[in-house]
Amino acid sequence: MSVRTLCLAILNFGDATGYEIRKLSTEGKYSYFVDASFGSIYPALARLEAEKLVTVREEAQSGKPARKVYSITEAGRSEFVRALAEPPAPDTFRSPFLLVAMCAEMAGMDAIRKAIDARLSHLRGELEKLDTICNEPCDRRPAADFILDYGRHCMREDIRFLEANRTRLETIASGLTPLPQAAE
Repeated sequence: MSVRTLCLAILNFGDATGYEIRKLSTEGKYSYFVDASFGSIYPALARLEAEKLVTVREEAQSGKPARKVYSITEAGRSEFVRALAEPPAPDTFRSPFLLVAMCAEMAGMDAIRKAIDARLSHLRGELEKLDTICNEPCDRRPAADFILDYGRHCMREDIRFLEANRTRLETIASGLTPLPQAAE
């Protein structure tokens, strides 16, 4: 899935400024789907406008420059539905934590403990964000509830695994051989 498709998805649910799209896709509820940087969103919106898949209107603001508000067109909605029909690429998972964990023997006990604590803190923060989204009053569709439940499940399982297995990694970091772990 591309930044282009993500922009169409966001606009499918309502008009938005480029800033709002950037905020939603980099740190908001759409940040879990596609890696969308600040520098990729505005070029994608410009291409979508050139292809007549979105329209843009300027809204005056007192004491500020006019803001550009994007809206999806019927052609844009059709393109979005077409993009949804394509088989999705495999999920991309990159984790600096896993690189540190892979090198536990070299990192040492203190670094591993800090890395585990930081990872748990991050996961708990992400879980809290998803819980907040779940508790927002809105008329969510059943599919949105499904993805929120799925994301929360994944976060909780990651937390559970790290809490249950942190001593395994800490043992490796200390230079000792850990006991074999039972299959989960």
